[in-house]
Amino acid sequence: MYRNWSGELVVDDVWTCAPRTPGDVVTLANWAHAHGYRLRAQGFRHGWSPLTITADAPARVLLVDTTEHLTAVSMVPSGARAQTGASMEDLLGYLERAGYGLVATPAPGDISVGGALAIDAHGTAIPADGESRRPGTTYGSLSNLIVELTAVGWDAAAGAYALRTFTRSDPDSAAFLTHLGRAFVTDVVLRAGADSNLRCVSRIDIPAGELFAAPGSGGRTFARVLAETGRAEAIWFAFTAKPWLKVWSVSPALPPASRPVTGPYNYPFSDNVPPPVAALAGRIVAGEYALAPVFGQAQYDATVTGLAATASADIWGASKNLLLYIKPTTLRVHANGYAVLTSRADIQRVVHEFTRFYSERLDAYAAQGRFPVNGSVEIRVTGLDDPSHVGVPGAVAPALSALSPRSDHPEWDVAVWLDVLTLPGTPYADGFYRELERFIFATFAGSSAASRVEWSKGWAYTDDDAWSDPEVLSGTIPAGFPASWDAAVATLDRYDPHRVFSNPFLDRLPH
Repeated sequence: MYRNWSGELVVDDVWTCAPRTPGDVVTLANWAHAHGYRLRAQGFRHGWSPLTITADAPARVLLVDTTEHLTAVSMVPSGARAQTGASMEDLLGYLERAGYGLVATPAPGDISVGGALAIDAHGTAIPADGESRRPGTTYGSLSNLIVELTAVGWDAAAGAYALRTFTRSDPDSAAFLTHLGRAFVTDVVLRAGADSNLRCVSRIDIPAGELFAAPGSGGRTFARVLAETGRAEAIWFAFTAKPWLKVWSVSPALPPASRPVTGPYNYPFSDNVPPPVAALAGRIVAGEYALAPVFGQAQYDATVTGLAATASADIWGASKNLLLYIKPTTLRVHANGYAVLTSRADIQRVVHEFTRFYSERLDAYAAQGRFPVNGSVEIRVTGLDDPSHVGVPGAVAPALSALSPRSDHPEWDVAVWLDVLTLPGTPYADGFYRELERFIFATFAGSSAASRVEWSKGWAYTDDDAWSDPEVLSGTIPAGFPASWDAAVATLDRYDPHRVFSNPFLDRLPH
C-alpha cells in the first residue's frame, strides 16, 4: 500500500520491491520496459503532490523502495557521495561527524536524499547583511549542491536502459537536478562546506501587523529580521494575533542566554501534539469546523507554553541539530506551496501583500460561517540556485527548480516561500486555496516578481481538488520556466523515451 504524508492519497494493492544495488534498478527498468510496467521510486513518502503515484494508477506499476538498501553515504574530495535512499537525517549526521554541514535544509529528517533532490527541497536562508558565503555552500535548494549524479537512462545504441553519469557541467544534467520523479537517480555527489554552529531564537511576542507590515514601516518587520540574521521562519496559526517566529543566526560560540543542544528535534510540543490540541483536531475532523479559531489559539498557546517548559526558546548547537525540527509524529495537514521570485528589496512587499490578502479572505469566509483554514501560514525566504556556488566550471542551473534563476531578471535574487496548512478534508479549503493561488500568480508577476509552484505541495486548485486546474498545469507552470521547460522535458524524454519513469499525472504536464 502507498500512503502519502497527509493521508490524502492512498493506493492499495501496488507491488513494491527493494533493489540492493543500482544495477538492480537497471534490471528492473529493462524488465518494466519489456513488460509494459512503470517504475516509481519511493522514499519516505513525505510529500503531498501525486508525483510518485496517482489514485487512478494503472495496474502495471511497481514501487521501488530505495530506503532499504540504497542508503550508503561516504566522503569524497568534493563533498559527500550519497545513494538516494539515504535519509536527510543520516546524510546530515554523516556530514556533521566529518566536520561539514549545510546552510539550510528541510525541517523533517525523514526525507530521502533522492526525494529531496527530485523536488528541489529547501530550507530558509539568505545572507545576512555583511555575511559572506562559505565555500561549498549555497543559499538555494539542495539540488544546487549536486556536483555529479548517476541515473538510469536509455542507451539508444544498446537498445536498453543503463546507468548514466552526469557531471554538473554537462548540459543534460540540468534536467536531472530537479526531475519531479520523471527520472530515477541512484546516487549523487553533493558539495558541502565546513559546519557552523547556529543559534535559534523563537519569538512569540511580535504582532502579525508589525511583522508583516507594509514596506517602509518601522518596527520588527520580517525583512528587518532577515537583514540582521538571514534566516527566519514565520508560523502564523489561523485566527491568531502573533506568529511563532524562529530566527537562526551563525554563532560560533555559545551565547550566554542560549541552551546548548546535542541532537535534533528540540520542539517536542510541536512534534508530539499536546492532548488539548489533539482533542480539538479530532473534533474538527469529526465535523466541528467552526472550532478553527479556537484551534488556532490552542496551537499558539501550546507553542508559548512548550517553549517555556522545554527551555527551547533560545537554543544553540551544530547546524543539523538546529535545522531538523519536524518528526513524523507532528500533525498531518494538507499544505499548498509557492515560491515568489523577487529582489531582496521587495521581500517585505511580497510578505505584506500576501498576508493581507490571506487575512482579509479568511475573515470574509468566517463571516459566512466558513472556516477553510485551521492550520497555519508558513513563510520562509531562500536564495536562488546560483550554479557558481557548486564550484564546478561551466556548471548549469537546475532547469526545473523553483529556484532556478531567470536570465531575463538578474535582479531577482531571492524567493519567498508561501504555504498555508489545513487539516485534510476541511470544507471550502480547495476553493480558498484557488483564490490564494490566483492572487499569487496575478499579483507577483511582471517586472517585479514571478511565481512558481512548490513541487511537493498543493497547487493547480479547482474548487474541488488540487493538482487539477488545466490552465495552471498546461500554461502557468511551464510559463514559469520560459528558458528551460521545453529543453528539460526533451532531455528527460530522450533518456526515458518509453516513459518507464512516469505516471498519469506527470503525463498531463506539457511534454
